[in-house]
Amino acid sequence: MSALIASLPFRSGGLPRPGRLPPVSGPVRRALALAALVGAALSVPGGAAILHESLADAYLAVSVYVAGTLLLLLLLERRLGLDLSALLHRHQRWQVPIAALLGAFPGCGGAIVALTQYTRGHLSMGGVVATLTATMGDAMFLLLAQAPATAGLIVAVSVVVGILTGLAVDRLHGPDFMRPRAAPDAAMAGPACPGGCPSANADHAEGRLAAGLRRLWLLVLGPGLVLGAMLSFQVDPDAWIAPVLGVAPGAALGVAGAVLSLALWVLVGRGGEVGAESPRGRLDLRPVVATTCFVTGWVVFAFVGFEVVVQALALDLAHWFAVAAPLVPAIGVAIGLIPGCGPQILVTSLYLADIAPLSAQLGNALSNDGDALFPAIAVAPKAAFVATLYSAVPALGAAYATYALVG
Repeated sequence: MSALIASLPFRSGGLPRPGRLPPVSGPVRRALALAALVGAALSVPGGAAILHESLADAYLAVSVYVAGTLLLLLLLERRLGLDLSALLHRHQRWQVPIAALLGAFPGCGGAIVALTQYTRGHLSMGGVVATLTATMGDAMFLLLAQAPATAGLIVAVSVVVGILTGLAVDRLHGPDFMRPRAAPDAAMAGPACPGGCPSANADHAEGRLAAGLRRLWLLVLGPGLVLGAMLSFQVDPDAWIAPVLGVAPGAALGVAGAVLSLALWVLVGRGGEVGAESPRGRLDLRPVVATTCFVTGWVVFAFVGFEVVVQALALDLAHWFAVAAPLVPAIGVAIGLIPGCGPQILVTSLYLADIAPLSAQLGNALSNDGDALFPAIAVAPKAAFVATLYSAVPALGAAYATYALVG
């Protein structure tokens, strides 16, 4: 009997107190948020069409590129076997350019890697500023998929501005300004886990439902990458397949991929560290899938939320942005100061819809830090705050310079 009592779920805290609700788990919170989004969409005219189109666009325009990029990074890292800590230690004069290039890589992975090196004492504050200035976070995937020329321009400007700003910060404060102390001989030591460390979730057995959904998700990814690439080159597969088969494969596969991604996001959340190995030494793809599904969730909320607000309030955003034109670049920069990728994806969506101007998009790209800021906030909040402020200065300058030239 004592063993049975000890196994009860509330054994450590006794029975729940009257009037006090038990804590809500992460999957339940995510499921409730998703249900609220669907309910809000269905409450406006054309809500079902909004959901269908937003899901297909989110998967084919963003998710497949996130997954493809993460897989490519993973393969390159495994084949090259790079030790970034040792590289930064050997080439200290090149820390800022290396950090800017890491930040410029699509998504938040490269920037998170750079900021992890800072928290270990291997990167200067100038390198942190260069990383945060150069990164555009997960919003870059959306821009690459729908406006690759603009994405290339913003990457080039971001890298140059990031390097110049980072060098200026190191010149002003010195390379050891606010730098955390590294562990003894940490810079020269090899990886803590030869061949890669296990992911955060690798030691926990997962439910059969999540494992089955992941396998199905990976099966859908192959054709999804093909269809996503076709759409990027302005080739609509539905236009010539639908008349023959009577079904639109692009839209159907896009909705299916998005639904699978959202289901996995609800069950798994963000997942572990990309690049980790499973306990049996094999490459673990679970964090890749989880990260892609996490980004998909943000994109779906941004796409659907934007359309719902516009429909519900009958907003003429183009008119609003035209009236407040002089403030729009500053608004884009201010939104970029918000940690996370969701608000930045929304700004990029407004730009791609020809509502926000290029000046707002560029200012947001330079000031936003995506998810990369969270590791720095957790370990060195003061340094994260200072670096964010420094990255906002060139963002304002570049945004208003662009506004003066092209609007």
